[in-house]
Amino acid sequence: MTTQTVITIDHVRAVGLCVNGTRTWFVRHGLDFRTFLREGCDAGTLLATGDAMAQRVVSYAEAHARQQEQH
Repeated sequence: MTTQTVITIDHVRAVGLCVNGTRTWFVRHGLDFRTFLREGCDAGTLLATGDAMAQRVVSYAEAHARQQEQH
């Protein structure tokens, strides 16, 4: 994609991950969960963790954005 994808809590929920688990994940990776809830987080930040769940959420969000561009 030409622009960086912003990941939101809606993307997290869409792939079946829970909010409480996501909060714990953010703390473990030194990321600010409250800011994420307010503003989202760029995909690159999540991917930099090297975590498979981050990859899953980013892949979904990017696919969803591509689908929206087609309509």
